[in-house]
Amino acid sequence: MAEVNTDDGGGSGKHGKKRAKKSSTRIDMTPMVDLAFLLLTFFVLTSTFSKPKAMELTFPVDPEKKENQIKVKNAITFIMTKDDGLYYYNGEFYPPNNKDGMPPTTLSKTNFSKDGLHKLLLERYEPTLKEIHELEDKYKRKEIKADTTLKRMLNEVKGHKDALTVLIKADDQATYKNVVDLIDELNVCLIGKYAVVDMMPTELELLNAENTK
Repeated sequence: MAEVNTDDGGGSGKHGKKRAKKSSTRIDMTPMVDLAFLLLTFFVLTSTFSKPKAMELTFPVDPEKKENQIKVKNAITFIMTKDDGLYYYNGEFYPPNNKDGMPPTTLSKTNFSKDGLHKLLLERYEPTLKEIHELEDKYKRKEIKADTTLKRMLNEVKGHKDALTVLIKADDQATYKNVVDLIDELNVCLIGKYAVVDMMPTELELLNAENTK
Protein backbone atom coordinates (compact mmCIF):
# COMPACT_ATOMS: atom_id res chain seq x y z
CA MET A 1 0.00 0.00 0.00
CA ALA A 2 1.17 3.54 -0.72
CA GLU A 3 0.25 6.66 1.17
CA VAL A 4 0.68 10.27 0.10
CA ASN A 5 0.39 12.92 2.83
CA THR A 6 0.03 16.51 1.73
CA ASP A 7 0.61 19.62 3.85
CA ASP A 8 -0.37 23.04 2.59
CA GLY A 9 1.93 24.69 5.16
CA GLY A 10 -0.78 26.92 6.66
CA GLY A 11 -2.00 28.74 3.58
CA SER A 12 -0.37 31.96 2.39
CA GLY A 13 3.05 33.24 3.24
CA LYS A 14 4.07 36.54 4.79
CA HIS A 15 3.44 38.61 1.63
CA GLY A 16 0.28 36.81 0.65
CA LYS A 17 2.04 34.35 -1.67
CA LYS A 18 0.88 30.79 -1.64
CA ARG A 19 3.43 28.29 -0.45
CA ALA A 20 4.12 25.13 -2.46
CA LYS A 21 2.43 22.11 -1.06
CA LYS A 22 4.76 19.53 0.41
CA SER A 23 3.98 15.84 0.02
CA SER A 24 5.51 12.77 1.64
CA THR A 25 5.27 9.31 0.06
CA ARG A 26 5.46 6.01 1.97
CA ILE A 27 5.34 2.70 0.04
CA ASP A 28 4.36 -0.44 1.87
CA MET A 29 6.61 -3.28 0.54
CA THR A 30 4.87 -6.06 2.46
CA PRO A 31 2.72 -7.32 -0.49
CA MET A 32 5.77 -7.42 -2.79
CA VAL A 33 7.77 -9.43 -0.24
CA ASP A 34 4.84 -11.82 0.17
CA LEU A 35 4.65 -12.28 -3.58
CA ALA A 36 8.39 -12.95 -3.82
CA PHE A 37 8.19 -15.66 -1.17
CA LEU A 38 5.16 -17.22 -2.85
CA LEU A 39 6.99 -17.39 -6.17
CA LEU A 40 10.10 -18.79 -4.51
CA THR A 41 8.04 -21.47 -2.77
CA PHE A 42 6.27 -22.33 -6.02
CA PHE A 43 9.49 -22.81 -8.00
CA VAL A 44 11.14 -24.83 -5.22
CA LEU A 45 8.20 -27.22 -4.99
CA THR A 46 7.69 -27.63 -8.74
CA SER A 47 11.33 -27.86 -9.88
CA THR A 48 13.06 -31.17 -10.55
CA PHE A 49 16.39 -31.52 -8.86
CA SER A 50 19.22 -33.19 -10.75
CA LYS A 51 19.30 -36.91 -10.12
CA PRO A 52 22.51 -38.93 -9.87
CA LYS A 53 23.33 -40.62 -13.14
CA ALA A 54 24.03 -44.33 -13.00
CA MET A 55 24.64 -47.04 -15.55
CA GLU A 56 22.80 -50.33 -15.14
CA LEU A 57 24.81 -53.47 -15.88
CA THR A 58 23.47 -56.98 -15.86
CA PHE A 59 25.97 -59.74 -15.15
CA PRO A 60 25.24 -63.37 -16.01
CA VAL A 61 25.32 -66.00 -13.30
CA ASP A 62 28.50 -68.08 -13.31
CA PRO A 63 27.86 -71.66 -14.44
CA GLU A 64 28.24 -74.37 -11.81
CA LYS A 65 30.64 -76.25 -14.03
CA LYS A 66 33.22 -74.61 -16.26
CA GLU A 67 32.70 -77.22 -18.97
CA ASN A 68 29.10 -76.04 -19.30
CA GLN A 69 30.19 -72.68 -20.66
CA ILE A 70 28.95 -71.99 -24.18
CA LYS A 71 31.53 -70.77 -26.66
CA VAL A 72 30.66 -67.50 -28.34
CA LYS A 73 30.43 -67.85 -32.09
CA ASN A 74 31.05 -64.25 -33.17
CA ALA A 75 32.94 -62.32 -30.51
CA ILE A 76 35.50 -59.59 -30.06
CA THR A 77 37.29 -59.12 -26.75
CA PHE A 78 38.57 -55.74 -25.57
CA ILE A 79 41.24 -55.53 -22.89
CA MET A 80 41.95 -52.22 -21.16
CA THR A 81 45.02 -51.22 -19.24
CA LYS A 82 46.85 -48.12 -17.97
CA ASP A 83 47.27 -44.87 -19.91
CA ASP A 84 44.03 -45.45 -21.88
CA GLY A 85 45.52 -48.57 -23.41
CA LEU A 86 42.97 -50.54 -25.45
CA TYR A 87 43.72 -53.92 -27.04
CA TYR A 88 41.46 -56.44 -28.73
CA TYR A 89 41.38 -59.84 -30.37
CA ASN A 90 38.75 -61.66 -32.40
CA GLY A 91 37.16 -64.99 -31.62
CA GLU A 92 38.27 -67.43 -28.96
CA PHE A 93 41.51 -67.04 -27.05
CA TYR A 94 44.21 -69.61 -27.81
CA PRO A 95 47.39 -69.71 -25.70
CA PRO A 96 50.69 -70.91 -27.14
CA ASN A 97 50.94 -74.68 -27.59
CA ASN A 98 47.21 -75.14 -27.07
CA LYS A 99 45.66 -78.60 -27.32
CA ASP A 100 43.53 -77.57 -30.33
CA GLY A 101 46.61 -76.87 -32.42
CA MET A 102 45.38 -73.35 -33.21
CA PRO A 103 47.73 -70.39 -33.77
CA PRO A 104 48.24 -68.45 -30.53
CA THR A 105 46.13 -65.36 -30.08
CA THR A 106 47.76 -61.99 -30.71
CA LEU A 107 46.57 -58.60 -29.49
CA SER A 108 45.87 -55.64 -31.74
CA LYS A 109 45.93 -52.10 -30.39
CA THR A 110 43.34 -49.40 -31.00
CA ASN A 111 42.12 -46.23 -29.27
CA PHE A 112 38.90 -44.46 -28.30
CA SER A 113 38.80 -42.18 -31.34
CA LYS A 114 36.20 -42.30 -34.12
CA ASP A 115 38.80 -43.83 -36.44
CA GLY A 116 39.72 -46.43 -33.83
CA LEU A 117 37.12 -48.10 -31.63
CA HIS A 118 34.07 -46.57 -33.35
CA LYS A 119 35.18 -47.58 -36.84
CA LEU A 120 36.15 -51.07 -35.69
CA LEU A 121 32.76 -51.71 -34.09
CA LEU A 122 30.84 -50.45 -37.12
CA GLU A 123 32.81 -52.71 -39.45
CA ARG A 124 32.28 -55.79 -37.30
CA TYR A 125 28.62 -54.99 -36.64
CA GLU A 126 27.73 -54.01 -40.21
CA PRO A 127 25.41 -56.98 -41.06
CA THR A 128 23.33 -56.46 -37.91
CA LEU A 129 23.25 -52.69 -38.38
CA LYS A 130 21.88 -53.22 -41.87
CA GLU A 131 18.99 -55.28 -40.47
CA ILE A 132 18.35 -52.66 -37.79
CA HIS A 133 18.13 -49.86 -40.33
CA GLU A 134 15.82 -51.93 -42.54
CA LEU A 135 13.43 -52.42 -39.63
CA GLU A 136 13.51 -48.70 -38.82
CA ASP A 137 12.76 -47.87 -42.46
CA LYS A 138 9.77 -50.24 -42.40
CA TYR A 139 8.50 -48.51 -39.28
CA LYS A 140 8.77 -45.11 -40.98
CA ARG A 141 6.83 -46.47 -43.96
CA LYS A 142 4.13 -47.72 -41.56
CA GLU A 143 4.84 -51.34 -42.51
CA ILE A 144 5.44 -51.95 -38.82
CA LYS A 145 2.54 -50.44 -36.92
CA ALA A 146 3.31 -50.52 -33.21
CA ASP A 147 6.34 -49.26 -31.29
CA THR A 148 6.30 -52.39 -29.17
CA THR A 149 6.51 -54.56 -32.28
CA LEU A 150 9.50 -52.61 -33.56
CA LYS A 151 11.24 -52.84 -30.19
CA ARG A 152 10.67 -56.59 -30.00
CA MET A 153 12.02 -57.13 -33.51
CA LEU A 154 15.07 -54.95 -32.84
CA ASN A 155 15.85 -56.92 -29.68
CA GLU A 156 15.60 -60.16 -31.63
CA VAL A 157 18.03 -58.88 -34.27
CA LYS A 158 20.52 -57.55 -31.69
CA GLY A 159 20.32 -60.74 -29.64
CA HIS A 160 20.63 -63.17 -32.54
CA LYS A 161 23.21 -65.90 -32.04
CA ASP A 162 25.16 -64.71 -35.09
CA ALA A 163 25.22 -61.06 -33.95
CA LEU A 164 28.45 -59.62 -32.61
CA THR A 165 29.20 -60.24 -28.93
CA VAL A 166 31.60 -57.92 -27.13
CA LEU A 167 33.56 -59.05 -24.08
CA ILE A 168 35.03 -56.30 -21.89
CA LYS A 169 38.04 -57.03 -19.72
CA ALA A 170 40.43 -54.82 -17.76
CA ASP A 171 43.50 -55.22 -15.60
CA ASP A 172 43.97 -53.54 -12.21
CA GLN A 173 45.57 -50.48 -13.84
CA ALA A 174 42.62 -49.56 -16.06
CA THR A 175 40.22 -46.78 -15.09
CA TYR A 176 36.46 -46.85 -14.62
CA LYS A 177 36.24 -43.99 -17.13
CA ASN A 178 37.61 -46.21 -19.90
CA VAL A 179 35.09 -48.94 -19.10
CA VAL A 180 32.22 -46.43 -19.18
CA ASP A 181 33.51 -44.89 -22.43
CA LEU A 182 33.66 -48.31 -24.05
CA ILE A 183 30.11 -49.20 -22.97
CA ASP A 184 28.88 -45.80 -24.20
CA GLU A 185 30.43 -46.51 -27.60
CA LEU A 186 28.70 -49.91 -27.71
CA ASN A 187 25.36 -48.21 -27.08
CA VAL A 188 26.07 -45.62 -29.79
CA CYS A 189 26.75 -48.43 -32.26
CA LEU A 190 23.51 -50.18 -31.14
CA ILE A 191 25.33 -53.33 -30.05
CA GLY A 192 22.98 -55.42 -27.94
CA LYS A 193 25.23 -58.22 -26.64
CA TYR A 194 28.13 -57.31 -24.38
CA ALA A 195 29.42 -58.37 -21.00
CA VAL A 196 32.05 -57.32 -18.47
CA VAL A 197 34.03 -60.43 -17.53
CA ASP A 198 37.20 -61.33 -15.66
CA MET A 199 40.51 -61.53 -17.44
CA MET A 200 42.17 -64.94 -17.75
CA PRO A 201 45.75 -65.37 -16.48
CA THR A 202 46.93 -66.25 -19.99
CA GLU A 203 45.38 -63.01 -21.31
CA LEU A 204 47.12 -61.02 -18.60
CA GLU A 205 50.46 -62.59 -19.53
CA LEU A 206 49.90 -61.66 -23.17
CA LEU A 207 48.93 -58.11 -22.18
CA ASN A 208 52.04 -57.70 -20.02
CA ALA A 209 54.15 -58.92 -22.91
CA GLU A 210 52.59 -56.29 -25.19
CA ASN A 211 53.20 -53.53 -22.63
CA THR A 212 56.88 -54.39 -22.37
CA LYS A 213 57.47 -54.09 -26.12
